[in-house]
Amino acid sequence: LNMQTVQRQTRWSERTRRISPGVLLTVLVGCGVSGPAVSAFIPQTPHEKYEFAVRQMGLQQTALGHEWIVAGHEALTRALPIATPYRELGYFDPREAQAIGYRLDMDRGQRLEVEVEVVGDEPAQVFIDLFRQVSDTIRPTRHVANADSNSYRFGYIAQRAATYVLRLQPEMLRGGRYSVRIVTGASLSFPVLGQDTRAIRSGFGASRDGGRRRHRGVDIFAPRGTPVLAAVDGMVTSTRPNRLGGRVVWLSDLRGQRFYYAHLDSVAVRRRQGVSAGDTLGFVGNTGNARTTPPHLHFMVRFGSAGAVDPYPFLHQPPQNPQTLAVDTELIGGWVRATEDSIRVQRSPISMANVLRAVPRHTPMRILGGTGRWYRVSLPDGETGFVAADVIESAMRPLRSVQLADGGLVLTRPEETAIVMDSLNAGAELPVLGEFQDFLYVRTPQGRVGWMTLD
Repeated sequence: LNMQTVQRQTRWSERTRRISPGVLLTVLVGCGVSGPAVSAFIPQTPHEKYEFAVRQMGLQQTALGHEWIVAGHEALTRALPIATPYRELGYFDPREAQAIGYRLDMDRGQRLEVEVEVVGDEPAQVFIDLFRQVSDTIRPTRHVANADSNSYRFGYIAQRAATYVLRLQPEMLRGGRYSVRIVTGASLSFPVLGQDTRAIRSGFGASRDGGRRRHRGVDIFAPRGTPVLAAVDGMVTSTRPNRLGGRVVWLSDLRGQRFYYAHLDSVAVRRRQGVSAGDTLGFVGNTGNARTTPPHLHFMVRFGSAGAVDPYPFLHQPPQNPQTLAVDTELIGGWVRATEDSIRVQRSPISMANVLRAVPRHTPMRILGGTGRWYRVSLPDGETGFVAADVIESAMRPLRSVQLADGGLVLTRPEETAIVMDSLNAGAELPVLGEFQDFLYVRTPQGRVGWMTLD
């Protein structure tokens, strides 16, 4: 019965991946499929459209369809924290429903760039979605961006400082090796020619006038006459001077952002003039209330209804090259085991990261990906984390052999309720590849690998 069910769900899943979500929706609506699922929810993203089609075809009632939907949700709640720039080489097993979540913090104004590459004879369509974590126990994440269908890259500018989760999930029964590159950086062109954030000497929120007010921008110091540049494409909305700023320029863009350039020595644009990022607006000076200070640009960002916000994350360009991959890429997708008495499985690929648990020697684990000098692994009970590359070895070489006195059952997982994958007769001799709790990880005479209880 189980094999028949698997065969049926495999045939249905094969049909699903051959039909685009858009075609499925057209067929379903055209055939009169209705009810709450259709009327109450209109899928917007490629992932939502695919899941909608899966549900409308009834595939969520199969083991594979149900696991695919669950994997997508669990990737959000179990996302692993990373620091950018980040690069990982990973593997999606087409025989399993998989998804991966990466958790990262971003400040308002930072730009996120994501690039994914999938390789293989028949590479999968990978759905790429970005979510923001919120303080809601019912819906702890909010969708904020996604890559287009059949696209493997996208960019996003953070609208607020928050923790974000990037989710990658391939369609059912498709997979292969993939690489992902995640970087964060400036969303604005730097507004002073030849300078960067190292030229900022007075930051946002600094005290002014004996504490009576706060600095609402950043001061970028440069020689008098240095060109001041448009940070974005936009329109000049004002060049009217004022007492504090002296000669100034106000610039607005299509996203509702306004930029204030103050203390200019001279202005090179006029009101209602359209400009492109990098165009000269004026020149560094010390007009207004900056007459007693060295020449500098006072640069302010007003972000929609939020008012003045810290420009630094908008301008800072951190390193863009991820750490060099220094792991054995041939092990990715396969099974390995611990080589030391107690190895640390960590929450993130950083030496001082929180330890999820310590596992003993010979514990098997499956490698899901590699980054820097770390492997991302899945333990036999499903928990995932990172282990150092120098404390594991391939699990294909036997540790020893055991001979069955009374025969036994080989299971798909180290659980007594797991599915039986093979039944062996008394006298069978099995290579032992690893140990986990009360189970042995073994290879059968037919070459299959699975789990047997110690007794």
